[in-house]
Amino acid sequence: MAKTVTCLYGSEAEAASIVRRLEDAGVSQGKISLFTNAESHRLWEGTSDMYDGSSAMHEGVANYLRANGVPDSDARAYAEGVRRGNALVAVRCEDAEVDQVVRILDSEGVLDIDEQQEAWRSDGWMGYGAGMAGVADSATTTSGVPQMRTETGDTDRDEVIPVAEEELHVGKREMGHGRVRITSHVVERPVEEQVTLRQEHVDIERRPVEGSARTGAMGSNDDLFRERSIEMEEHSEEPVISKDARVTEEVVARKDVDRRTETVSDTVRKTEVEVEDERGNRISRTGTRDDNR
Repeated sequence: MAKTVTCLYGSEAEAASIVRRLEDAGVSQGKISLFTNAESHRLWEGTSDMYDGSSAMHEGVANYLRANGVPDSDARAYAEGVRRGNALVAVRCEDAEVDQVVRILDSEGVLDIDEQQEAWRSDGWMGYGAGMAGVADSATTTSGVPQMRTETGDTDRDEVIPVAEEELHVGKREMGHGRVRITSHVVERPVEEQVTLRQEHVDIERRPVEGSARTGAMGSNDDLFRERSIEMEEHSEEPVISKDARVTEEVVARKDVDRRTETVSDTVRKTEVEVEDERGNRISRTGTRDDNR
């Protein structure tokens, strides 16, 4: 089932950046619409023009959104935001695309439409179309919600009480809850091993010869006076160090995702009107009604 996701941004530049991110993520250009106070609008593919030739710019935004399935109260609020210099991005997407689209739209610069409406009402805003002189010759309604009308005649004047009803919309946003960081570093520790080493030494000893060995022991006199050379080489052992590395343990970081269903509770307001007719009739607790809802 196709859904429409809408977000209001503080400036056209922020909204244009969001549109580029949507396109980079693979969202079709024909599914993205953009509305700005400068009227550099971008409409959904396959939809008709937003103006009827007589509407003001923000009226055209509201009419276009309503004609394409956006609830009336939301359409009026977004149109007012555009009129006040904000920028609106609306995306048509399938169920499988909703989470990705919401993550992209719910970024820095997005405005809370409920907070904005509260601020506008504190400035005297009563809803889209309220307080506009000469809107029509008779009272007009949109989805059962009457809009204020003021006639220009001097003798007749309608007193109008707007009947409004709030709708609850629940969205999602991603929040961080801290992070886990794993780092590795190398430490050194001293170790000792004992090894037995062999060391050779050449000793020179001179000793006297006594007795019969003094003469004739070496043969003839020629042998005694023959030149000789004796050579001995000393050897020693020294330690040789080699090291082998082996894996003793692994540290694995894994992220698991749990899904839960949470019930969100809040209150919504609606206007109820009690009419007392002194002629004998009484109609009490009359509120808004939309048979199509």
